[in-house]
Amino acid sequence: MATAFTKRDYSLIGPEAARAAEKGLVSAKWHGCEVPRKELKELMKREDAPAIRDTLIWFAALAVSGAGGVYFWGSAWCVPFFFVYGVLYGSASNSRWHECSHGTAFKTRWLNDGVYYIACFMTLYEPTVRRWMHARHHTDTIIVGRDPEIVAPRPPSFLNLFLDLFALKAGFQLIGSLSRHAAGRLTEEEKTYIPEMEWNKVFVQARIFLALFVAVIATCVLTGSLLPAMLVGLPSLYGAWLSLVFGISQHVGLAEDVLDHRLNSRTIHMNPVFRFIYWNMNYHLEHHMYPMVPYHALPALHEAIKNQCPAPYPNLFAAYREIVPTVLRQRRDPGYFVRRELPSRTAAAVEPDGAALAT
Repeated sequence: MATAFTKRDYSLIGPEAARAAEKGLVSAKWHGCEVPRKELKELMKREDAPAIRDTLIWFAALAVSGAGGVYFWGSAWCVPFFFVYGVLYGSASNSRWHECSHGTAFKTRWLNDGVYYIACFMTLYEPTVRRWMHARHHTDTIIVGRDPEIVAPRPPSFLNLFLDLFALKAGFQLIGSLSRHAAGRLTEEEKTYIPEMEWNKVFVQARIFLALFVAVIATCVLTGSLLPAMLVGLPSLYGAWLSLVFGISQHVGLAEDVLDHRLNSRTIHMNPVFRFIYWNMNYHLEHHMYPMVPYHALPALHEAIKNQCPAPYPNLFAAYREIVPTVLRQRRDPGYFVRRELPSRTAAAVEPDGAALAT
């Protein structure tokens, strides 16, 4: 679907933010698939057991792979251990902070918060900044000028996507944001989604994170070895690639400025290993439509609403068979996007700029 396109400003303080408000896209009412109230209430029930089990497995796998990397440090045998450790550290942690930010992973709040802070550190995200940034993402999903988590603004930048593959862009941004926040300053964009009452928490957390990273660097210097950084800090970079592979599959190439998650989010069937690393976020459409449903209940939610949604992608490869040519085309035709096929009884029309119209 090619359309006339004017380059858009994806910042949160530019003209697109005002345009989104004028069009009624800010904090708007989104389409929700029909789920019986009793069934939805059951799906939203929080439990400790599934997340405790999965977190213990995660920590155990980190310990075993990390120990193997340390034991074989200095030889080629450490590479497969650090490969696994890096994915568990730099990619699996991404889904953990995400689910815990919603407060749904565990029933017990301190368990949610504890895993959230650990996972944020592992993914180079400042906890309070990320919590409010992600809340905005859910409120105004892929609304240009409002959503601070749009991975690939049109036309997409291949350089930025490559840097994100190893979290290099995030790493450089973290250095700047930690320094700025430690000094007690926020950007104007950050002020649009972080309440003023939370600012002091941002500043304190930045100072703590800076101290932790300085401690890792100091340990490397004192021991004369890169090994401490291979265990803490560097895995956020060399292990982040799978997180980006998953992240791109969520929304990239789909419609902007729509009020129907079926048009801007993908659900993809994945194997059990990927689902464990990703904490079922492959059911991304379902998660966005009902974000208070815990990750372990998303497969059941998928079954409850699948007849009202576009067909899920059978695997990650199938999703990328759509994403790659779409991104390549958007380089020369930024107005192009993939229109998802909706069930006929719930179909919606989409304007050229992506705004949803009720039918």
